Amino acid sequence: MGESLDSIIKTFINITLEEINSLKSEISVKMYEKPIKLVMEAEENGNRVHITGIGKPGHVAGYIASLLSSTGTPAYELHGTEAVHGSAGQVKPGDVVIAISNSGETAELKATVTTLKNNGAKIIAVTGKRESWLAKKGDAYLYAGVENEGDPLNRAPRASILAEVFVLQILSLLLQCKKGITSQQYVRWHPGGSLGKMR
Repeated sequence: MGESLDSIIKTFINITLEEINSLKSEISVKMYEKPIKLVMEAEENGNRVHITGIGKPGHVAGYIASLLSSTGTPAYELHGTEAVHGSAGQVKPGDVVIAISNSGETAELKATVTTLKNNGAKIIAVTGKRESWLAKKGDAYLYAGVENEGDPLNRAPRASILAEVFVLQILSLLLQCKKGITSQQYVRWHPGGSLGKMR
């Protein structure tokens, strides 16, 4: 008989917390200097920020675009595969695209990033592999690596997705603070629900 469900849960939690704790030692302000500069310069020049990924990182892209937009950095989700079928038209020369891929070798994302770079976009690569194609093609790089996804197969993206979210949440936090976003501004962007009742 295999592991108990209780043991599986505990193992997943322990591995995930260990992976995030390990990632913490890799994170520094220096890692974020170039990504922040790219975003700030793009905005100063009237350009925009887009987020993209393939598969599950594509869902991360939607959340991060929403988080950035709600904290002072308007951002747009760019569909990872539709970009090579015309959606790259939403990206102007000088725009910044945050591209997310754990392996940094996903074929569809390679095609998308190549198209975007050819069209004049700047790429912030978010990947767990420092020597990957994506890391090398990025104009800036954010490391989001894990060794173990937290399950017996070590295949399905679990811990790596949490790492990508964690690293990009920090980017949103630093941009928010760099821009001096106030509580009043934040509430204005969230008029609905409980946030809209805050003053």
